[in-house]
Amino acid sequence: MSTFGLERVFAPRAIALVGGSSRASSLGLAVLLNLKATGFAGRIAVVNPNYAVVDGEPTVANIKSLPFVPDLIVITAPAAAIPEIIADAASAGVAGAVILSAGLGHGVDSLAEGVARTARMHGMRLIGPNCIGVMVPRARLNASFAAHRPADGHVALISQSGAIAAAMVEWAAERRLGFSGIVSIGDQLDVDVADLLDYFAQDEHTYAILLYIEAVKDARKFMSAARAAARIKPVIVVKSGRMAQGAKAAATHTGALAGADAVYDAAFRRAGILRVYDLRELFDCAELLGRGFVPRGNRLAILTNGGGLGILAVDRLTELGGAPASLTAETVGRLDQVLPRGWSRANPVDISGDADAARYVCALGALLDDANSDAVLVMNVETAVAPTESIAQAVAQCVGERRDKRSAVAPLVLAAWAGADDRTAAIFEGARMPHFPTEDDAVRAFMYLVRYREASTALAATPPSIASTFLPDTAAARRAIANAQLEGRDWLDPVEIVALFEAYDIPIVPTVAARDADDAGDKAAPFLAQGHAIAVKLFSRDIRHKSDVGGVILGLRTRESVADAARTVLARARNARPDAGLRGVTIQPMIERRAARELILGIADDPTFGPVIVFGRGGTAVEVINDKALALPPLDMNLAHELVARTRVSRLLAAYRDVPAVPSDVVPLTLVKLAQMAADIPEVAELDINPLLADETGVLALDARVAIRKPARLFAGQTRLAVRPYPSQWEGELALRDGSRVVVRPMRPEDEPMVDSFFKRVTAEDLRLRFFHAMKTFSHSFIARLTQLDYARAMAFVALDPNTGAMMGAVRLHSDSLYENAEYAILLQSDLKGRGLGWALMRLLIDYARSEGLKRLSGQVLAENTTMLVMCRELGFTATTDSADHGIVDVVLDLSLPVVNAINADLLIRP
Repeated sequence: MSTFGLERVFAPRAIALVGGSSRASSLGLAVLLNLKATGFAGRIAVVNPNYAVVDGEPTVANIKSLPFVPDLIVITAPAAAIPEIIADAASAGVAGAVILSAGLGHGVDSLAEGVARTARMHGMRLIGPNCIGVMVPRARLNASFAAHRPADGHVALISQSGAIAAAMVEWAAERRLGFSGIVSIGDQLDVDVADLLDYFAQDEHTYAILLYIEAVKDARKFMSAARAAARIKPVIVVKSGRMAQGAKAAATHTGALAGADAVYDAAFRRAGILRVYDLRELFDCAELLGRGFVPRGNRLAILTNGGGLGILAVDRLTELGGAPASLTAETVGRLDQVLPRGWSRANPVDISGDADAARYVCALGALLDDANSDAVLVMNVETAVAPTESIAQAVAQCVGERRDKRSAVAPLVLAAWAGADDRTAAIFEGARMPHFPTEDDAVRAFMYLVRYREASTALAATPPSIASTFLPDTAAARRAIANAQLEGRDWLDPVEIVALFEAYDIPIVPTVAARDADDAGDKAAPFLAQGHAIAVKLFSRDIRHKSDVGGVILGLRTRESVADAARTVLARARNARPDAGLRGVTIQPMIERRAARELILGIADDPTFGPVIVFGRGGTAVEVINDKALALPPLDMNLAHELVARTRVSRLLAAYRDVPAVPSDVVPLTLVKLAQMAADIPEVAELDINPLLADETGVLALDARVAIRKPARLFAGQTRLAVRPYPSQWEGELALRDGSRVVVRPMRPEDEPMVDSFFKRVTAEDLRLRFFHAMKTFSHSFIARLTQLDYARAMAFVALDPNTGAMMGAVRLHSDSLYENAEYAILLQSDLKGRGLGWALMRLLIDYARSEGLKRLSGQVLAENTTMLVMCRELGFTATTDSADHGIVDVVLDLSLPVVNAINADLLIRP
């Protein structure tokens, strides 16, 4: 249900407390006192049949006896009473309930399931159970039993732990941090993290969102909401349970590398949300991002009155991936004029322990004008020569004046003030300057801001197109695994693996199976004739790692040695694993690539997020080396390059000494292919390529293992991927009125240049009719928002000229968070009107919306755009003049009604 009803829950006009009590230290009394203490302006009623009055408030016996219908009820009653309470409240039209009580149980026959079912039937929202409640300072709402009252502010907190939420409220008070809302979600019977992300993403009072997460229940819903929120404002997360060891029993190297916490890390990265690792870091980020502080880059200038502290700051900055700013010659010249002779003339700028306020201000002014600096860290250690408070006052005044002169746009300035007291802190607070007790805290906070900026940039990056020659043969891939499925096997054999890889254009060493020693010699003959040495490997569906039983012999040059090796391998396997079934051996030509790097690529299966792509350094010691990075599929080339760059082995892919570089796109493209396999073939549960050889000639898989199983989990009938993949099933052609055809497909992120070119071929008048005002230029960020779709929430179809590939038009929809209503928009190349292209695209969009289960399609059309209004009416839309602007017409199509003026049953002509 996402955000449905939450506005009334978080800004109620009337509240009923069910279970209010006069008993000291009771939950019911604590909540009532909190509700009254905040000065809530609405009506408050208390429901409890055992009291006539609670803390001066008259009570009623039950929900039905209330003199008004509350927007929100807060429940502290025993678990057994809650089903009846919810039934009465839902029937009365209550918008939502915060259930603080525990003990509702779990499972089909539990009290919790019955309560949830009743609430769903009536559209009533539930927060909890087993939570500390909800706090919205702006609405003077404190429906919780937290001991401290939060201040009003612009940071939202969503916590799966009530204790953590309470602790953060207390800590925030010490840091002078206010909140736009605090929600403890407890057992998430209804409202979950994704719902609240959607709500606070659209809340104009929220500038940043903090998450405390223990586990994600619905991965696709979470990823979609998190990505949508992160595009609008900073989202910062702390995830507990980082030390889980669940990957130890994994069946493949890839599975062992993809630990649960590493998968969460990959999910957060993909969504564009910033992960921190403790509550202190969470508040540091909240304090900065919640106030709109974002640096221009990762170059930090450091100003200090203690040289040692400056060096420590540079060390920490470099360790975390930042860069000490290289001061310009002009900046150094200005500093020469105000600093003592012999200063370092470099960053960090040591202005000496006797520096007074005037020297600080002069040096800071020079650094603020430095073209190579993205932010400035001002540090101070108090000395007897210069009082620290006066220096803080001067620095804060300098920063404030500079900000005013530049209309609030100025380089970020942070302060690290050793031994700062409340008065010093107040000075920095007054100037809206981020301040920290140590240089380490300040540098860490700065780098979190850098990471946030990088994540935001990555969300809007345009990926390069994948080579059009990559067209996976999914039918061949399914044939490759069909026999294993029929036989009930969990693993593909080597020959089946070769067929699967060939279907996805992943180079793999040729592999043939041999029954026994003599057959091995015969099968090796063609490879020997080509000059290859031979590798003999055990062929067993019961032994996972061949090398563990001596099942690999390399470097064989004759038929006789191949036959002997086959006998040896089989004998070793019988001795080591007498219980294992032996199918013989496999024969492979040995590929000698002396400069090749050994890599591992794979697919792991996570119980929460589904398939995960793993990349790292390969070889037999892969788990020991533990050089790996993870990403959620599907991947584009940008994501694949970023995945590779997060490993140490990536540095070896470049040229060094006399070793040529691996072509830059070869490994990322292989990862994209592997991710596409994960999307297309859900039966592939786990996959190892170890090693994948990479050198200047390309890549080659030397060994691979593939586990298959029936997909246990699908998302709404779709693939098991947490990130909904490109919907290739909607590719095809559309027939126009004149009998011609156009190519049509869903829009892709890499379409940005094509869309930019298309806009230039549309007349200014048509652009005005589409966007409701004149559009002269289109920025990268604007077009990126159009092309980088979350297919779980949005769709856009582009029509392409079948001869040139040029874009002819596009139609799009974007659903609300309930996934019931969607807004549409359409734009055609101006000189192509009148051929029925707009009609065909709209019909296609309507078909798609119906297939997705959407209920309504709506849009806004300028009243003067009569052509569009005529088409809408002919398609079955109802049209009404907008009440707020008579120049706009609101059009709505009820998707439950039959298609009007259907052209034909199969609009999309699929290849």
